[in-house]
Formats: sequence, structure tokens, C-alpha cells
Amino acid sequence: MRFYTKQHTMYCGSDRHARTLDICILSQAGEVMVHQHCTANAETFLTGIAPYRDDVVVAVECLCTWYWLADLGVREGIPCVLGHALSMQAIHGGTATNDRLDAQKVAVRLRGGRLPQA
Repeated sequence: MRFYTKQHTMYCGSDRHARTLDICILSQAGEVMVHQHCTANAETFLTGIAPYRDDVVVAVECLCTWYWLADLGVREGIPCVLGHALSMQAIHGGTATNDRLDAQKVAVRLRGGRLPQA
């Protein structure tokens, strides 16, 4: 299994759905900088990460709704990591889950170099 281990100053975890998006941005020290629920579109996403865009990496689970976010990353020059959904589910563990918590878990795994790549 491959893991994303490159170092950045900001780490963005996202939990995507067809119409909504939860993002959580962590600093290199692990401080939560942004934790928001928004509509799933490019404008809203870019506005949410704008203050941290200089050295942010974005992670998204490999589900049917990840394409536009990966394409946006390529177009805007933002590194985007595609996480292996089944492996991430096994790693997350626990019974309590919601979109907000999932976005934070993805960001924490990305920051710690423990995000399994698809």
C-alpha cells in the first residue's frame, strides 16, 4: 500500500457528496484552521482554501464524486491526493461518523503520512 508522505504547511481533508462538501484544513502543527460545510462547487472550494493556498495539499476519497475536485487541483496547481476508499474505511475505525468528522480524519491521516493512496 502506498502512502502520501510529502510535507506541506497545510493539509486539507474533504468529504464529498453530490451536492455538498465538508473541508477541514490543518496546519503542519495539527491546528484546525478551517472546518466548514459548503456546497460542492469550484468557487466555494477555492474561496474556502484561499488563505492557505500557497502550500496546501488536498485529499479526497476515491468515490464517484471525486473527479471535479481532482480536475480543479490540476487546473489550479493544487496538489490533490486520491485516497483509497476501502483502505481508508478500514483505517478510520470507530462507530461514530459524520461528514465533518470524516473530513477531519482524512486531513489528520494526510498530515501524518498515513493516507493510503488509490
